[in-house]
Amino acid sequence: MTTKQAKEAAKVKPARAAKSGKAVIEVASSIIQRDGRYLVSQRPEGSHLGPCWEFPGGKRLATETIEECAQRKVREELGIEISVDKLWRVIERSYPERVVRLHFFLCTLESGTPRAIGCQHFRWIQPSEFGNYEFPPADLDIVHELARRSLRLAAAAAV
Repeated sequence: MTTKQAKEAAKVKPARAAKSGKAVIEVASSIIQRDGRYLVSQRPEGSHLGPCWEFPGGKRLATETIEECAQRKVREELGIEISVDKLWRVIERSYPERVVRLHFFLCTLESGTPRAIGCQHFRWIQPSEFGNYEFPPADLDIVHELARRSLRLAAAAAV
């Protein structure tokens, strides 16, 4: 993003939730799977929700689509390129001053090898390992659903 684009984005008023009138923060989260493992990153110590683990992503800029946000944040945090394949879930959390709308996308790693650039650490973990990592409350439904999905697929494969 150029300096001019950043200045323009700063001028745009945030979206408001229809019923509450609260500011809406749009967040993209990228669910990237490879060989049965999911890519998760650890938020930096001292940051909001640090040192929780999460699916890579972050806040959408006013000048980008939510899909572009997913690609940008993964590039900034891990130095890899992804394709955004499908919107999988949207979860909305309401806080006293704002509403956070999380868009969880199923994504494919297209190029690069992950590096901890904008995160503390990263890991490729199996769904059975999710319980060994602390995730933010907003991610827990997704983590549990992915773990259940993995168990169903394993059970079906065993038959």
